[in-house]
Amino acid sequence: MLISWLVYRYIAQPAWLERLPAIVAELFFLVEAASVITLAILAGVILWQQRGQTRQLSVLTVEEMHALSPTAFEKYVAGLFRKKGYRVRHRGRRGDRGVDLELTHPGGRKAIVQCKRYLRPIGPDIVRELFGTLVHERVHHAFLVTTAEISTAAREWAAYKPLTLIDGKTLVQIAAALQKKR
Repeated sequence: MLISWLVYRYIAQPAWLERLPAIVAELFFLVEAASVITLAILAGVILWQQRGQTRQLSVLTVEEMHALSPTAFEKYVAGLFRKKGYRVRHRGRRGDRGVDLELTHPGGRKAIVQCKRYLRPIGPDIVRELFGTLVHERVHHAFLVTTAEISTAAREWAAYKPLTLIDGKTLVQIAAALQKKR
């Protein structure tokens, strides 16, 4: 809308604008200038935030990841998925129904991520719950990302299902590989 107005005003140069009183013409100019400055600031903030999301990727140890708050851990994992090329939407909060992150693959397929900052090994009950969430959310794939180990029983239950289980050691390796890719 603003661009259309600026094109009309400065390229078409309508005659009726020339007949406006000086104070009204000055008011038009001030509104235009304020709009352009506001858009420039918003664009700068958006670019700064995106730059910060991709730049803050660092390789944390399992212990450092476990020391993060739940939200900080989810944001760390979100940054890793962004580096892998996914579009990420953070949903993690109370009542998130087991979905901390929503992913959109560059090809358009949807996936979900559940993040768990645990010390004790992940059992099959958590994996079954994630599979139920995958069905409920009607997505193509689900990821379980945890700081803990994943039990053999959990891995066996997830076999041949559209689930990817990522334990703490693997998460460190993924972050290191993405760091090298930079």
